Amino acid sequence: MSKLAKEDHSFEAQLLKEIKRIEKKIRNEELKVFLSGKYDKAGAVLSIYAGAGGRDAQDWATMLLRMYEKYCFSKGYKTEILHQSFGEPGGPEGRIGTKQVCLEIKGNYGYGFFKNESGVHRLVRISPFSPKSLRHTSFALVEVLPELDKEIEKKIKIRPEELKLETFRSSGPGGQHVNRRESAIRITHLPTGIKVSCQTERFQGLNRQKAMKILLVKLHQLEELKQQRKLKEIKATQTKTLPKVSEGLISASWGNQIRSYIL
Repeated sequence: MSKLAKEDHSFEAQLLKEIKRIEKKIRNEELKVFLSGKYDKAGAVLSIYAGAGGRDAQDWATMLLRMYEKYCFSKGYKTEILHQSFGEPGGPEGRIGTKQVCLEIKGNYGYGFFKNESGVHRLVRISPFSPKSLRHTSFALVEVLPELDKEIEKKIKIRPEELKLETFRSSGPGGQHVNRRESAIRITHLPTGIKVSCQTERFQGLNRQKAMKILLVKLHQLEELKQQRKLKEIKATQTKTLPKVSEGLISASWGNQIRSYIL
């Protein structure tokens, strides 16, 4: 075939074109398999929690937030910060870290592309917070949840007496509407202890709607975890082994990281 291609240049061009077409088709099929999960087509709610490492960990959480925001921008996804809890001021160059942040990612296959980011992310670098410029290790926990459609949301029943609502002033390093009124909302689901917050909107009602949406997602995830535990227990009983069922909680510290960043 190579000899024939050398003799006939038009055949060589046609062959290369066909190879590119097949490669593109293979990539598309691989992408379909990768994004074939139950909720992959939906948008996502991505949360980042600063872990072990003090101010360095809070700074690392902010760096991760910027990284995900820039990636979303490059891919055409729209993002909105629903809630952000800031760390202590006084870092180098006036940097303020992040204790916790909740980022909404809007767009098709948002959850499919981000779901594998869930887990502990570890950073190793020369700390800008260390007067001796020592090497520090910081951790942050990333949690990615899918946006649920209306049909699933209707199936989740929450009684008003199960909720504790608190209002507070939006916190942040500045802004026209920050700290002016108690428009931010914190909702606690008393039976499970799950807490969600939203502070992006000016009006309390809109913040409550978004916070309830996040709460429904978390409750749905909790229900699915319970089902998985039941299946594990049944399988363990059938094989006559003791079930090893985790609580679904990951500590943002040594030994749990899914990825390490060395600077």
